[in-house]
Amino acid sequence: MNTLAAPHAELPSAPASHRPKLDAKPGPLTLITFVGLLAAGLLFTAWSLVGDVTASGVPVTTWVPYILLGVALLIALGFEFVNGFHDTANAVATVIYTHSLPPNFAVVWSGFFNFLGVLVSSGAVAFGIIALLPVELILQVGSSAGFAMVFALLIAAIIWNLGTWWLGLPASSSHTLIGSIIGVGVANALMHGRDGTSGVDWGQATKVGYSLLLSPMVGFGCAALLLLALRAFVKNRALYEEPKGSEPPPWWIRGLLILTCTGVSFAHGSNDGQKGMGLIMLILVGTVPMAYALNRAMPANETIKFVAVTEMAQTALNRSVPTSLPALQPEAARETLSTYVRTREFNASVVPALAAAAGSIGQQVKAHGSLAGVPADSVANVRNDMYLASEAIRHLEKSGAAKFDNETKLRVGTFREELDTATRFIPLWVKVAVAIALGLGTMIGWKRIVVTVGEKIGKTHLSYAQGASAEVVAMITIGAADMYGLPVSTTHVLSSGVAGTMTASGSGLQMSTLRNLALAWVLTLPVAMLLSGSLYWLFTRIF
Repeated sequence: MNTLAAPHAELPSAPASHRPKLDAKPGPLTLITFVGLLAAGLLFTAWSLVGDVTASGVPVTTWVPYILLGVALLIALGFEFVNGFHDTANAVATVIYTHSLPPNFAVVWSGFFNFLGVLVSSGAVAFGIIALLPVELILQVGSSAGFAMVFALLIAAIIWNLGTWWLGLPASSSHTLIGSIIGVGVANALMHGRDGTSGVDWGQATKVGYSLLLSPMVGFGCAALLLLALRAFVKNRALYEEPKGSEPPPWWIRGLLILTCTGVSFAHGSNDGQKGMGLIMLILVGTVPMAYALNRAMPANETIKFVAVTEMAQTALNRSVPTSLPALQPEAARETLSTYVRTREFNASVVPALAAAAGSIGQQVKAHGSLAGVPADSVANVRNDMYLASEAIRHLEKSGAAKFDNETKLRVGTFREELDTATRFIPLWVKVAVAIALGLGTMIGWKRIVVTVGEKIGKTHLSYAQGASAEVVAMITIGAADMYGLPVSTTHVLSSGVAGTMTASGSGLQMSTLRNLALAWVLTLPVAMLLSGSLYWLFTRIF
């Protein structure tokens, strides 16, 4: 999510007949729609939250957690609003600068499909982001340290995103958020007397880092190759020249540009929207665990299956445990798994601990008949056991440290799927709230960003073929990342795609913009880490 032009920067001159009319004010209908959607989103969020808490049957004894919950939700939704605020240009710059759509209509169109993208997202990116957080803070997210973590990383991300927008530096929301998470993890480890590197899941961070590093390269290379392929097979010269006046392109290229604008908007919503979803779910689990720690909507027949799978996994795991090792009690098993998930150091106690956790989880769910029947005082422990078991299995599968036979691998893998179904869910109202925040954010502050993407990356005006090539590659890259649960920087993918087409066409690049891109790329992670780590230390002293 980025802004590529400073508020005070002088934009390169372009023929007035070629430049789109960006100064048109939105009509009253647009303003009414904006305010109406904002009000509807806030009311629907409040109504759904009150309904879920009431249905959980937990009496309200103090309003403090709910006040903190409200503040945290507003900050999380504010993060998504700023995300949309910065990312508008990713989808609409090409359709605006090729005169395929009027600017205000393009922005509303993009916002609508960002909204739809969030609604149909899988949730894989959301929980991939959560996996980067320190395990001890996830297990105690409702504590003062848990609230300090959530507030620190969200406020740090918002500060850096708004700061880079004001200074005109391009910044990725994915980079910023991940830097904030790493900063909290390092600070938490140092504050507890451990090595700072022990506070982060570096395997998951490396996986995410590769996706953020490689996606702009993919955007640059693939967009350049696609443009060269178009030149080889489509001989219409008008496609490779600047638009003449304000006339729209031929119908088929106009249709392709609108289609890719729609696809990038949709893919952006489905990927970037999940970052806020994951953090909101973490907030909800910490403040109202009875309503959101476990999937209360799981039907009775699924509960029976869950218990059966749990018992089979425990039996299979016990077969892998040497008879000389004593059975672990639930508390000792929880401590063993927590240490393993934090340190990744496998020892002989990990598999017995996993078997004991499986047995404890199955017994508690079976005793209460369903996940919804687990009493309030047991919900947090049951969810923590499920989380630890799932994460331990994930690390065991990745490392291969436990030498399971094929049947045990199958049983344990199925067990993990059931655990994730019980704990990794996103209520519809959370998706709707994030979708509205992201969609409305796309309608604000888009002009400078659009001008920069359209005019300040290359030395020539964006041609029809360049716009289509960059958008097609961005749409496919972001969509693929969403399928694999990887966060990517939408703006870096599209901006590098535009740069790739400019290079392939021989029109040249504006080095000042590229320097800004490189500067933000280098600074975002360390600055976000420093900000979030400092805020986390401060908030732990306040809460």
